[in-house]
Amino acid sequence: MCPSLNGSNFAEDLARDESLAKLEIALLSVIFISAAILNTSLLLVLWRQRKQMTRMRVFVFHLCLADLVVAFFQVCPQLIWDITDRFVGPDLLCRLVKYLQVLGMFSSTYMIVVLTVDRYQAVCNPMVKFQRTSTRLNVPVCVAWGISLLGSLPQVFIFSQVEVAPGVFDCWAKFIHPWGLQTYITWITLVIFILPVSTVVFCQVRICRAIQINLYQKSQRQSKVGLPLPSRASGVAGMSKARVKTLKMTVVIVLVYIVCWAPFFTVQLWSAWDTNAPKETVTFTVLMLLASLNSCANPCIYLLFSGHFPQRLVTLLWQRHLTGKGSIREEATLVSTLYMSFKNVSESK
Repeated sequence: MCPSLNGSNFAEDLARDESLAKLEIALLSVIFISAAILNTSLLLVLWRQRKQMTRMRVFVFHLCLADLVVAFFQVCPQLIWDITDRFVGPDLLCRLVKYLQVLGMFSSTYMIVVLTVDRYQAVCNPMVKFQRTSTRLNVPVCVAWGISLLGSLPQVFIFSQVEVAPGVFDCWAKFIHPWGLQTYITWITLVIFILPVSTVVFCQVRICRAIQINLYQKSQRQSKVGLPLPSRASGVAGMSKARVKTLKMTVVIVLVYIVCWAPFFTVQLWSAWDTNAPKETVTFTVLMLLASLNSCANPCIYLLFSGHFPQRLVTLLWQRHLTGKGSIREEATLVSTLYMSFKNVSESK
């Protein structure tokens, strides 16, 4: 998230719209609380099942971590910043906050990229063997975090504590006039949105094309031989139901990412290249803030496509109130019984 800047080397100290600030604080508060609760809960469920971690769950686990980085180091600092109006802290903290804010954007984005590329390899190159070491090192995940850590480094040199008015300091960026701001926004848009989206769209198109070809070939063979598909097949190109479900989930995650972030980068580019852009309007503010909703949507999407995980999530939340050392199945049964009891009571009133 970038403060409004003019074309000079110093920030422009604009008067604050208090009603707009209250709206921004309210939206950020809802986004922060939702993202923190949803991703932390799902992360705990996945951690409890770490011994049965599938490849897809590993990606989702790290996507949850990336979304928590967005919640605690992008949304939360921005929320505090909006409440105090000025950035409160030394120059080092200013640089660290701006670094972590972009780190969250990078990590969440590139975790979706490596997840999509992994599904592409699974469908289009099924014979490729992914190396798994004894430490369960996941190379694509490490690459995503590495790109995020390195790609966020320019923030440390661009942002600093700046005197925006006599005796008043804030955390702002200094750009070379007149092309510095435009270059910065364009670069951020390119590496965090355009290139990742191009990659995932390419992979999804290739996946759909491979499924279409495979489905056609199987239908041709079926018409000649007359043998039914195996019972475990889903009916889509003979792939297993589990693989089809993960592919559908990946598509939804990508679509939600595009829907959330496309308006954000659109208004950022508009404000950078058009000096007359309506930067201090409700529409601009809401479009930029709603981008962080992507971190709330990702755990919901995974829970939606994982039939057993919502039940395990409820079990986890209730577990501290349960006594004894019963199994997870017994705990889930008790939670289900409590739910039915509450339901019967409510229906009898």
